[in-house]
This record gives sequence, structure tokens and C-alpha cells, in this order.
Amino acid sequence: MKKKVIVLSGAGISAESGIQTFRDADGLWEGHDVMAVASPQGWQEDPVLVLDFYNQRRKQLLSVEPNLAHQKLAELEVFYDVTIITQNIDDLHERAGSSRVVHLHGELLKVRSSVEPTYVMEWKQDLNIGDLCLHNSQLRPHVVWFGEPVPMIEIAAEITSQADFLIIVGTSLQVYPAAGLMSYAPSTIPIFYIDPAPKQSVELQARPNIEVLAARATVGIAQVVQSLIEECKNK
Repeated sequence: MKKKVIVLSGAGISAESGIQTFRDADGLWEGHDVMAVASPQGWQEDPVLVLDFYNQRRKQLLSVEPNLAHQKLAELEVFYDVTIITQNIDDLHERAGSSRVVHLHGELLKVRSSVEPTYVMEWKQDLNIGDLCLHNSQLRPHVVWFGEPVPMIEIAAEITSQADFLIIVGTSLQVYPAAGLMSYAPSTIPIFYIDPAPKQSVELQARPNIEVLAARATVGIAQVVQSLIEECKNK
């Protein structure tokens, strides 16, 4: 039976493909106040702005490709049972070939009913006012906004609790509830934390078997994947 590798990924892994990180140091996302484009309040106040914002993000996503970090994680499935739990709303993990991806914050290439959250559709074109679901209600981006529950968090916690290895990449471990997932991992498993400027949280410091790689995602993931493959082959 293959050992389980659980990957917690964030915006930093997609940044090298050209996807803007969610929030810059000034609190803006592509020049917008995040609350204006990523909250229920913003949606109520100016749905046209919100739809246009995600239309632009969708076009951007369709113009880029997975990078080496995405590809290496997909390759790891030959040797391990790999599940990726991502905060990202892009599909770059899937396009690289990863078969088990849990999206905590939704998916940019999907939309859903604004009155029935379980009514979800694939969507690659622009989404406009007047695009309605079967309930005759406006469709909205299938994205978890600030102030909304994260429906996949309990499933992600259960998956993390079964890890034999944990890889954390492209996330600052500052945004909850996603940042709390590491606490569900077994206390003695090896953890690889990849970040160009890693922050030593109390939770990280308390872990006995953590390896910190101060590197961008493509470099760090290549190193970790190679190490894990060699360990698998030597057993």
C-alpha cells in the first residue's frame, strides 16, 4: 500500500505560472480592495464589479500553464497516494495531472446558484448579470468569500489526519481555517515547509520532524519530490 503524502498549497505555487497572489502587502488584489470583490457585502453592493473581476481572473487563468512545481507533485502519484488540499481557486494542479485535489476556497472555472449552493456548473466564459440557474436566480462565482463558511474544511482535516508525509508550499499559514490544518497531521510525521521567506509559527516550531526549505515553489518542490521518490525506491 502506498504511503500518503498530503500537500497543503497556496498562492505561492501558482505565482510562478503568472497568477497574481491573492493579497499583496498593501491589502489589494489586482488593484481592488479584497472586500469589494471577495465578500457577500461586495456582491450585494456591486455585483457587476464582482463579476467583471472574476471574468478577468478567469481569462488570466486560461492564458497560463502549470509550472514545474505542479508537474512534480503530479509525478509523485506514481510512488505515493497523494492528495492536494489547496487554497487556490485555479485548476493548475489538475491540468498538471494531479488526480486528487480538494479546493478549500472554491474553483474559478465553476459557477453556482446564488440561492442553492449545491447547484454548481463548469464555466469558462464570462459570467454576466442575467446568467441564471435553474431556480431562475443569478449565477455567481463558485468561490468562498470572506465571511462565508469553508464547506470542505472538515473533509480536509480528516485527510490531513491520515498523512504519512506533509508538504506545505506557497502558503504563509496565516489565513484560517486553512492555516489550522497542519495541527491535524500526526505529530511525528515528516513535514516539508517550502517558502521563499518562511515564517516560524509556534505550531511549526513545535513539530519535531520539520524541514524548512527557503526556496520558491518550483525549486523546493523539485527537491522534496526527488527526496521522497528516492526514499520510496530504497525501501
